[in-house]
Amino acid sequence: MRMPSAGRLLSTILFLAAILVAPNLARSKQAGVQDPLPSWNEGASKKSIVDFVTRVSKEGGPDFVPVDQRIATFDNDGTLWVEQPIYTQFIFLMDRMRSLAPHHPEWKTTQPYAAAVSGDLKALAASGEIGLVKLFMVTHAGTTTEEFPPIVENWLATAKQKRFDKQYTECVYQPMIELLAYMRANGFKTYIVSGGGVDFMRVFSEKVYGVPPEQVVGSSLKTKFEMRDGEPIILRLDEIGSVDDGPGKPENIDRMIGRRPIAAFGNSDGDLPMLQWTAAGPGPRFMLLVHHTDAEREYAYDRHSPVGRLDKAWDEAVAKGWTVVDMKNDWKQIFAFQK
Repeated sequence: MRMPSAGRLLSTILFLAAILVAPNLARSKQAGVQDPLPSWNEGASKKSIVDFVTRVSKEGGPDFVPVDQRIATFDNDGTLWVEQPIYTQFIFLMDRMRSLAPHHPEWKTTQPYAAAVSGDLKALAASGEIGLVKLFMVTHAGTTTEEFPPIVENWLATAKQKRFDKQYTECVYQPMIELLAYMRANGFKTYIVSGGGVDFMRVFSEKVYGVPPEQVVGSSLKTKFEMRDGEPIILRLDEIGSVDDGPGKPENIDRMIGRRPIAAFGNSDGDLPMLQWTAAGPGPRFMLLVHHTDAEREYAYDRHSPVGRLDKAWDEAVAKGWTVVDMKNDWKQIFAFQK
C-alpha cells in the first residue's frame, strides 16, 4: 500500500477537524450573542426597534445620530406600568385623601373629593383630568420637597395592585424595562414624560426604571422658596404649574429637555402630541404605541376606555406607519413575576 505524503495527511486531518469543529464554533458564537430584548417575541415590532437603534448608533452610517441627540421619551402610565382599572396615582391620592378627610368634612358632599374618600372608582374615572388636578392640589399642596417623598415611599411599600396582589413597582412591564436598558446601552438618554405628578414619579423612577429624577417630566404644582425657622425650603402651592398631558407633553419637553426626541413611546391619545412632535423632526425618527390586547395576562382596552384611551393615536399610527405593539402577541412576558 502506498502511504500518503506528510503534507497530504496533514491537509486531511485539518479538513476533518474543520468539519467537526465548525458547527460547535457556530453554536458557541450564537450562544455568545445575548438577546437584549428577551421578553419580546420575534416579529415586526421587535425588528423595528432593533433596526432603528442599530441604524442611528452605527457610526459612519447614513442614519447615524450623535450621542448628544439620542433622546428618547417614554410615557409612564400604561406604557411602563399598569394603569387599569384606574391610574396608580389616583389610588395614592385616594388613600391620602382618606387620611386627610377628618380635617375636611366638606369633602363628603363635594366631587371629586367624595368619590376619592369613598373609593368610587367609576365616579373618579369620570372626573378625568380635571378631577385628578383637583385631588393633586389638595393632597400635595403645603408639603415641602423634603416632606413629600417619604409619604410616597411609605405608600409604595405597602400598597398593592388588587388584581395581581403585587406592589405597584412590581407591576412594571418587563419588555419595556429591557427596552429602556437597551436604548441606554446604545447611547440614548431616556426620559419619562408623563401626565402623572413629577414629584410622585421621581421617588421611584431611578430604582424601578433606571431613570434619574432629573430626567422625569410630569405634572406639577407651582412652588415657592421661603425661609422657615431659619431654614430654606421649597413649598408646593395650591396652584397648578403644569399639566403634562396632551399638548403639555411636547411643550414641557421643549421647556425641560431642550431637545426634540428622536424616539417617543406611549399608549394613549394623551401621548399623541408627543409622538407627532417627535415624528416632525429631521432625520431618522421612531414612534411606538403599546396596545393593550391581553385581558388574560394584563388588560385589554383601547378606543372606549375612560383610562388610557387609544383612539386617534391608533388611527394616526396606522396611517403613518408607526410601530404599534400588540401586547398579547409581541410580548413573551408582561411582568417579571409572570413566568
